[in-house]
Amino acid sequence: MNIQQSYREAAVRGANPVALVVRLYEQLIEDLRQVAIAIEQNDIQRRSDRVKHAILVIGHLQSSLDLVRGGKVAQDLTHFYDVMRQNVVQVQFHPSTGRVAQLITDFIAVRESWIQVECAEYPSSANSGQSFSPDPPHSYSDSDPVHADPVHAEWQG
Repeated sequence: MNIQQSYREAAVRGANPVALVVRLYEQLIEDLRQVAIAIEQNDIQRRSDRVKHAILVIGHLQSSLDLVRGGKVAQDLTHFYDVMRQNVVQVQFHPSTGRVAQLITDFIAVRESWIQVECAEYPSSANSGQSFSPDPPHSYSDSDPVHADPVHAEWQG
């Protein structure tokens, strides 16, 4: 086990449920950054591995939703995760750093909302610095614009 993994495991053991959600979003964002790098380097294996992991994380986030108690928010998140999963799969079959940048932007926006929830529900842990804020997404250039793609699903939250 490496030091970074040990640090993450220790942080997760002491985290509240909302902090765990924030950590999953951070993992998604990192997975997608690695996908973008793999696309730029034409590293198909790395792209495939990170896309697969991102899909697993989205599935985990979605499976933890309580649709009965969560009401409209849980339903909206279910739709959001369905659309994001579809868009991540599209990146696997039609690699585009522009699409990846948009996915990162979308996940950062929702992660920020979860951080606000954490601050409201768990003020002591939210101020302890348990969550990190990754750098803003890179500005990727791509030859096929995201908006010209008829398969690209849009999140209408």
